Amino acid sequence: MRILIAPNAFKGTLTAAQAGAAAARALARACPGARLEVLPIADGGDGLLEALAPALGGRFMNNSVEGPLGGRLNARWLLAGPTAVIEMAEAAGLRRLNGKKLRPLDASTRGVGQLMLAAAIAGAREIVVGLGGSASNDGGAGCAQAFGFSLTDAAGREIGRGARGLAALAAVFPGRARKLLRGVRVRGLADVKNPLCGRLGSARVFGPQKGAGPAEVAFLERTLVNYAKVLKSSLGVAAARLRGGAAAGGLGAGLAAFFGAELDDGSAYVLERSGFYRALARADLLVTGEGRFDEQTFYGKAPGAAIAAARSLGIPAIVACGSSSLRSGAPLARRGVRGVIEAGPAGRPAAALEAAVFRAAPALLSALRPRRV
Repeated sequence: MRILIAPNAFKGTLTAAQAGAAAARALARACPGARLEVLPIADGGDGLLEALAPALGGRFMNNSVEGPLGGRLNARWLLAGPTAVIEMAEAAGLRRLNGKKLRPLDASTRGVGQLMLAAAIAGAREIVVGLGGSASNDGGAGCAQAFGFSLTDAAGREIGRGARGLAALAAVFPGRARKLLRGVRVRGLADVKNPLCGRLGSARVFGPQKGAGPAEVAFLERTLVNYAKVLKSSLGVAAARLRGGAAAGGLGAGLAAFFGAELDDGSAYVLERSGFYRALARADLLVTGEGRFDEQTFYGKAPGAAIAAARSLGIPAIVACGSSSLRSGAPLARRGVRGVIEAGPAGRPAAALEAAVFRAAPALLSALRPRRV
């Protein structure tokens, strides 16, 4: 049996590569004759760099940039020929808070703009920005400022950081950014389809995940509505209802408005360029997963896209995750999922995942018939 192990990152606990290695160790013991292939995947959020680096080649770069709440941190990005790949979570992700209290009104994407600026100066002609895992909700305003755009209040003063500063926005000016962007194409990889504003927008859907209470969510919504109006009047871009605009605290909308970015389905982009489809065609079984397996997995997340691809080829899938709100049964079977393995909370997540897969694999594998020997 040929088994493709293609997990997403287990947010906050395991990288995709670590999760894949743990599952591979378990399956090597549980199914000694199996041929195993590990291929980390991503959807624009955590793990984008490690998912694309093997296929794109190039080299990792490091820059000191501003963190989501200020201070300095070192952030990686990938330079592969004329293409730069930036994982916004490296500079402005929840994981970069290092246990600090969530501050959705103050967190900024300035570090992301600093990475984009470094990529442009290094000669990148295409800048791919992964959108996911963000601590911020500033609509990409900080990113734009760091790149050279000027965002001012009614008195002509540069606005402050985060959504709190964004509330005073009155006008946008290109500044030095227009020259820097000449000949540069920007692409955003989104893991959601939500618009910037409204009932399904960044503030109302994702604000609470970043620590925003009801009053803060209302403030964020008013701020982003005003932001969209200023983007329309200053740049001529209608960002409020843009598909994928809510990604990464509205950075999706910001990339489109300031940088003319295309917003692509992150999962489709990564699966295509990482060689996932070729590897899947060789497999009899797909093992995928992420930290939390739920209905959201099937709405833009990489494991959901991987499961759908496997189902289209008649390849069964097993999901290994930290926790799941979905259970094995007819609804999952119709999607091609034959089993769900939960590692549960643990102080040593890699060991817990390996143990859970090892325990569950024999029964699950015995119920599967390989497509070929």
